Amino acid sequence: QLQLVESGGGSVQPGGPLTLSCEASGFFLRFYAVGWFRQAPGKEREGVGCITNDGNSNIYVDSVKGRFTISRDDAKNTAYLRMNVLNPEDTAAYFCAANERGYCSSDASLYNFWGPGTQVTASS
Repeated sequence: QLQLVESGGGSVQPGGPLTLSCEASGFFLRFYAVGWFRQAPGKEREGVGCITNDGNSNIYVDSVKGRFTISRDDAKNTAYLRMNVLNPEDTAAYFCAANERGYCSSDASLYNFWGPGTQVTASS
């Protein structure tokens, strides 16, 4: 079965860190670009960032630049979203997705596989 599964979500104090993992099964993630998206209640889904299949290029939405980092470990078939400083406005369900074209895009329709999502809450 081809699937992505996110893990690592939870609740943290504002300013705290959290790292999400995105593990692929049934296919080799190294051939895919991996994007991270989020959706807060009542809001549209938003692209957070992406890493290319070769790991040499990342893009981030302006609101997370300098705070979030995307990386990958293809030996573990896993990608990561490191969130160093979480603010209350980052609270959302976070999803990872894989794009077989290998390049990054904020266009969610280009992604072939999606995880079920994991909740991240930054609140005091």
